[in-house]
Amino acid sequence: MPFDTQTMLDNLVRPVGRDGGPLPILERRSRLGNAVDVKVEIPAEFRLQSGEKLSQTHLKGRLHGREGAPLVVVAGGISAGRFVHRTETNGLGWWSDAVTMGGPIDLRRCQVLAFDYAPRAADDQTPADAPVTITTHDQARLLALLLHRLGVDSVAAFIGCSYGGMVALAFAELFPRWVEQLVVVSAAHRAHPLATAWRGIQRRILKLAVDAGRPEDGVALARELAMTTYRTPEEFGERFDSDAPTSAGQAYPVCEYLTARGRAYRTHTTPSRWLSLSDSIDRHSVLPEDIRTPTTLVGFTSDRLVPIDDIRELAARLPTLWRLVEAPSLYGHDAFLKEDALVGDILRTALKDITK
Repeated sequence: MPFDTQTMLDNLVRPVGRDGGPLPILERRSRLGNAVDVKVEIPAEFRLQSGEKLSQTHLKGRLHGREGAPLVVVAGGISAGRFVHRTETNGLGWWSDAVTMGGPIDLRRCQVLAFDYAPRAADDQTPADAPVTITTHDQARLLALLLHRLGVDSVAAFIGCSYGGMVALAFAELFPRWVEQLVVVSAAHRAHPLATAWRGIQRRILKLAVDAGRPEDGVALARELAMTTYRTPEEFGERFDSDAPTSAGQAYPVCEYLTARGRAYRTHTTPSRWLSLSDSIDRHSVLPEDIRTPTTLVGFTSDRLVPIDDIRELAARLPTLWRLVEAPSLYGHDAFLKEDALVGDILRTALKDITK
């Protein structure tokens, strides 16, 4: 690693409060639904592994659940963010079936922290920035800033799915004593080359659209291609017929579905954010032997983005593997969002001993 994590903590997360405690949270709001937004400053001297500097000056997180309860960090794919649970302020969260009162991640027993990945989230009204070269280790370092400034010295569990699972592995590699256990779903220690190839095509589509002055259309089209990699041929075969349209150039049923999904996503993110985070997935690399945190791994045999063989290799190399769960699914990489019963049982088992 080209940066010293201890020096980062000493220099960039050092306490400056009058009592020597953590820096104060700069913003607390949105207390509806037992949710509290937190907004903390990113130190001016913070640099990414690439040496680049983020243009954003703050990082946003959101605390859900009972204050003072054991803290669980939850992170999802690159489209996810701090709104993980259903609240009055943002409607449905991205994982409300799992993070809820009495659910697998029970907000009566624990407090959940979810956060927005850098670069800045799509709901930020600041004009779009250029893409940045950011790694999963950078996201982990930013999370460390947030945890320190919240005064958190122990995380009961870090549950990461897809890109969030990559960040969880990076965090455990950098900060082995901060997290008591990992639950990593649909993520491995590296990106598979075929998945990188698919994402590379998406990025080239997006760049062409930006150059043509049609950035939102580029986001939509890249999303359409991405949707074909999230699911399985079996699901598409069951859902869509292959009846041809009247003439060439008209849409087939599956194309109508993808066009609708792309159109719905046009303003969900910015081209620069997509380019940054898509590249971050492909840049991901951790050394499994250096991850000493007890880990539960979950992989789906139909996942084409994170092949089960990569998760098996990660499991074989982890020094403190608690459990490896392999399961079939019609939904491929999206199974962590669709297989509620299976994933819920795994989460309940992993979190059953969390008490305070």
